[in-house]
Amino acid sequence: MTILAIESSCDDTSAAVLVNGEIRSNVVATQQVHEQYGGVVPELASRAHQQHLIPVVEAALQKAGVSKADLDAIAFTQGPGLLGSLLVGGMFAKTLALALNKPLIAVNHMRAHILAHFIEDPKPRFPFLCLTVSGGHTQLVVVRSALDMQIIGQTTDDAAGEAFDKTGKLLGLPYPAGPHLDKLARQGNPTRFPLPVGTMPGYDFSFSGLKTAVLYFLKKETAKNPDFIQENLPDLCASIQHTIIQTLLRQLRRAAHDQGLTQVALAGGVAANSGLRQALQDEAAAQGWEVFIPAFQYCTDNAGMVAITAQFQYKAGDFADQLVSSDPRLKLA
Repeated sequence: MTILAIESSCDDTSAAVLVNGEIRSNVVATQQVHEQYGGVVPELASRAHQQHLIPVVEAALQKAGVSKADLDAIAFTQGPGLLGSLLVGGMFAKTLALALNKPLIAVNHMRAHILAHFIEDPKPRFPFLCLTVSGGHTQLVVVRSALDMQIIGQTTDDAAGEAFDKTGKLLGLPYPAGPHLDKLARQGNPTRFPLPVGTMPGYDFSFSGLKTAVLYFLKKETAKNPDFIQENLPDLCASIQHTIIQTLLRQLRRAAHDQGLTQVALAGGVAANSGLRQALQDEAAAQGWEVFIPAFQYCTDNAGMVAITAQFQYKAGDFADQLVSSDPRLKLA
């Protein structure tokens, strides 16, 4: 089985080739144009996808040593994501599948993040609990099989990745602020500045209160000392990161206990955060969990995770036709 997969849900253009369960190539082109705006501009993202997609696909095929004639199916991210970005990848995949007379597979982006755990060993066993954290989503998902997943908790406002980026922006960190905040947090004291941990019923999350608390705290302190942020930057970063991580772990701990699951997985772009990865490992040691975290290249948006998901759907006969539409609000269920 040879599958070409395309990912274009946000601002990374990616193509991957999977051959008999092995990712032979996973090529990603990032978009630098958004740095000057401090965030992703949807129209610019879709234009950049148009520029990057063909070279990225050609590079993925060449690196894998595969020709278009060798392909058994074309897979693409149907949603969720930015509509313009999704349309670029979706229309390309549909056109290529039609031209080559190959089956088409429409993949849910959030399902792909979860199934990225099956690209490399060790792999979790069904069922398991997955905490998916990214710039646009924060979810707790019970994974019963590759195609049977249930969201039991999610953010009611901002995603964890958004909280990292927006609080980092308040600190004056460059875009994307999350990785810079993570790096500085390693040098700081995580308990120096206590911040509120959002409390929500059930297994849901909330991060809007944290952003507001950071905003007013910084206004108060910089009014007294204009250099407060620069003089305390590592401690501020560490305190913010610690608060976000504690919010995530508290709900994860409750869900794992109530669901009776001891296999816990971490997925999504924020899974690349070193503080979260270490905190989850520490929590696992205390709780007796088995923890699964993908390699860094499969945490952020990439086509490798789309390819492995497409393989599961191929085996289940889950194909799409040419009438399939990109859906920016596509649900996991």
